[in-house]
Amino acid sequence: MMIDRAALLRERGIQVTAQRLAVLRAVAGQPHITADAVADVVRTEIGAISLQSVYDALGLLVAEKLIRRIQPSGSPARFEDRVGDNHHHLICRTCGRVVDVDCPTGAAPCLTAADDSGYEIDEAEVAYWGRCPDCLEQSRSTSPGDRRTAARPRQRRKSHAQVPTKSSPNSKRMPRSNNRPGRRSSRG
Repeated sequence: MMIDRAALLRERGIQVTAQRLAVLRAVAGQPHITADAVADVVRTEIGAISLQSVYDALGLLVAEKLIRRIQPSGSPARFEDRVGDNHHHLICRTCGRVVDVDCPTGAAPCLTAADDSGYEIDEAEVAYWGRCPDCLEQSRSTSPGDRRTAARPRQRRKSHAQVPTKSSPNSKRMPRSNNRPGRRSSRG
């Protein structure tokens, strides 16, 4: 289905510009795209555009509900053109991949809170966190020893003799003794 994005902007009373149309096409072409990625796509399509212009266009399109902004924890904001329905997102903890998932209970039950505290609720965000199939497969094919090494190299512990000690004028150094707790003295 071909969407006339210019007509969509005009219906909302938004001035049609090459930048706004390119931003809409970029978001439609790559769901859950970041602003930086939108800027890259738009630049390849129409040439120079400032990141601020991209942010301005995205902000306007979000305000007019032509696109939706989501911001998973620990991730930059992402934009999608799937608006007007009650869908949620699956987010991979490993690679950050985001995919849409339909609400399991219908059109708008998520908008009915157990206690709305007097709020008029018009939107609910649900994010399911886990690992995507690709990351799961990769973790299964990696042996346990490889995962430890890849995650963080092991650090060697310093022996007691290597640890430098600081002495201050007020500290008294105790003579070294073999009489440590748990050890028997060899003195008779």
